[in-house]
Amino acid sequence: MSLPNLLTVRNLHKAYGPKKVLKGVDLDVPAGTVTAMIGPSGSGKTTFLRSLNALEIPELGIVSIDQVSVDYGASPKKPALRQLRAQSGMVFQSHNLFPHRTVLENIIEGPVYAKGIDKTNATEQAHEYLKQVGLSEFADRYPGQLSGGQQQRVGIARALALEPKLLLFDEPTSALDPETVGDVLGVMRDLAEQGWTIVVVTHEIAFARDIADQVLFLDEGVVAERGSAADVLDTPSNPRTRQFLGRVLDRI
Repeated sequence: MSLPNLLTVRNLHKAYGPKKVLKGVDLDVPAGTVTAMIGPSGSGKTTFLRSLNALEIPELGIVSIDQVSVDYGASPKKPALRQLRAQSGMVFQSHNLFPHRTVLENIIEGPVYAKGIDKTNATEQAHEYLKQVGLSEFADRYPGQLSGGQQQRVGIARALALEPKLLLFDEPTSALDPETVGDVLGVMRDLAEQGWTIVVVTHEIAFARDIADQVLFLDEGVVAERGSAADVLDTPSNPRTRQFLGRVLDRI
């Protein structure tokens, strides 16, 4: 029995001036599954991910998360974009924490000011999320007092605090010291095991093989190959996928 789709994307197009970054991308993500997106730099992965969260506004295409749908080709208004954005939580490459606020203050910012949750309740929930990412004792510290890996785990807790239906990760380990990568990937693996629906842009091929239910290889703004992790990563049918994986794996 197939799972219902939590995320559906149809015919997504995005250009920056004359440069076409996305050229009609489609995607179906069943609830409770992990989708990993791989591909070379400039292939459109991050632009696609940000379009799911309405941080980028494509010229054409439809994005549906659960019961919320936005047709970008129909010039959606800000309330519709805010409603779409509220369905997902984004974890960025570079943490994006407020340096002048404590870890706890960073986490409760969204729930209190964007969703109107009572500050006491938001604080209680924030402590639970910090416990989940292994940082219970860091609530009163500032981002500058944390390692890059710890800051990224705070970023995950901040995304969880919004209670989204979908979690989006944009190369969450790319800016980290190799010694801290494992801690972040461990948290993500736990979230997958808990049944979160996740879309992750990553260069961590071994992690994608281990955690992903489906893998998409993007190249020059199109999905050049998609399928199970075993099919795409171990026995790719597209020569361009094989070339990319050969270069990535040679560097490991």
